[in-house]
Amino acid sequence: MKIASTEEMLNMLEKLVNIDSGSYHKDGVDRVGQQLIDAYQTIGFHADIHEQHTYGNHIVLMHHEATEPDILVVAHMDTVFLEGTAAERPFHIVGERAYGPGVIDMKASHVTTFSALQALLNANKEAAKNVVVLLTSDEEIGAPSARKLIEAQGAGKKAVLVMEPARKDGSLVTSRRGGGRYTLKVTGKAAHSGIEPEKGRSAIEELAHKTIKLHQLSNHEEGISVNVGISKGGTSINTVADYAEGKVDIRITTQDQAAPLAKAIENICAQPDVPDTSIELEGEITRPPMERNEQTIALYEIINDVASSLNIDLTETSTGGGSDASFTSALGIPTIDGMGPIGGNQHNDEEYLEIDSLVERTKLLALTIERLSS
Repeated sequence: MKIASTEEMLNMLEKLVNIDSGSYHKDGVDRVGQQLIDAYQTIGFHADIHEQHTYGNHIVLMHHEATEPDILVVAHMDTVFLEGTAAERPFHIVGERAYGPGVIDMKASHVTTFSALQALLNANKEAAKNVVVLLTSDEEIGAPSARKLIEAQGAGKKAVLVMEPARKDGSLVTSRRGGGRYTLKVTGKAAHSGIEPEKGRSAIEELAHKTIKLHQLSNHEEGISVNVGISKGGTSINTVADYAEGKVDIRITTQDQAAPLAKAIENICAQPDVPDTSIELEGEITRPPMERNEQTIALYEIINDVASSLNIDLTETSTGGGSDASFTSALGIPTIDGMGPIGGNQHNDEEYLEIDSLVERTKLLALTIERLSS
């Protein structure tokens, strides 16, 4: 099987990395999408564009001769970086690593996905025609507009391969924690803290009570965590705060933890601890966990066998971060994550790609698709 050269892959990657595509930067995400549409059209894939108003457009790609593909490959185009980041620190190479915003999470994965299908078209066209590629635009913020499309595209598929990067040791992801986000909006009553503090009702105090109670819901042995990561309120140091707000991140390990935890959060916020304050609770558990189940294990074993044929020592791992893999896994569809190349330091300015993993992971993806299609 003839795979594109590392140089060819890096040229494609540089163009993608140097386009800002933060989740809320629709124009940038759509520019990345157009670059990928143009590339796939050269190998006979057509694009079905799902227009979005707030976020970037989602894209479904299939070979023009495809009939009923039963493999879904999922990759997101958005990053966590603000507009202007690519200009500040564009794509560059230092030694055996490539750097730049989104280089590993997950623009390098777009390169290996395209290169794998390009290679398959020459080596096994029927396998290439057995794939649907779904490019989403809002994974980094929980897939608010992509979830239904991911679930619809996953329905009935034999396997779903999610192109998040492999871990630093090259391992694939067979389980992920699920989670969600809540916002607590607390209203109190303002008063001068020196002249008549007794007339005030502190929203900050109420938020503090709720923060302590919410944190007590965490059970790290059971894989449940509740964290008020942002709190803010008040207008001046000598005023009893009449408003405060808390942002809450929650994580769960199994789906059966979701409903009890949601109910516990609602119960805590139903009654104020500080008299005459009120609380508005917004949010929900938005991403189910990706649980390591029989379907996942069976798919992993197939991929591991392919890896062995390439002399790749593959391992599996669990991670606390979320991804689009959770949506298809929760529907009982065999799903494996971390099929992208190897790198690290996602979401910060030291994010990197191990360059020599580009060809290796392209081969692994191509041969996995071929095996699943046989």
